[in-house]
Amino acid sequence: QVQLVESGGGLVRAGDSLRVSCEVIGGTLSSYAMGWFRQAPGKEREFVAAIGWSDDSTHYADSVKGRFTISRDNAENTVYLQMNSLKPEDTAVYYCAAQVDGSSWYRVLGYDYWGQGTQVTVSS
Repeated sequence: QVQLVESGGGLVRAGDSLRVSCEVIGGTLSSYAMGWFRQAPGKEREFVAAIGWSDDSTHYADSVKGRFTISRDNAENTVYLQMNSLKPEDTAVYYCAAQVDGSSWYRVLGYDYWGQGTQVTVSS
């Protein structure tokens, strides 16, 4: 069965950079559109970034636009989220998600598979 495994989270200071990764196991990355979401304590899971499965188009939440970059390496079955100029408000558990048939790229319900998440903590 398809599994998504996130890694690369950690504790950093405001202004630092961090890259989180998502490896697709049991499936082919090129078959899916991929998204990154995050969830902070007491808040709903929110959209961060997405990348298309066919044309590599990218989409970003306004809160991270210009600071975060999503990319993929189909040969390695891995999606990345490069996070620069991190702010304390970026602190959250970051989740990777895969979309099989092409639904909404910004909705949680638009994705079919989810990873367990990786914690990113940004101190002020």
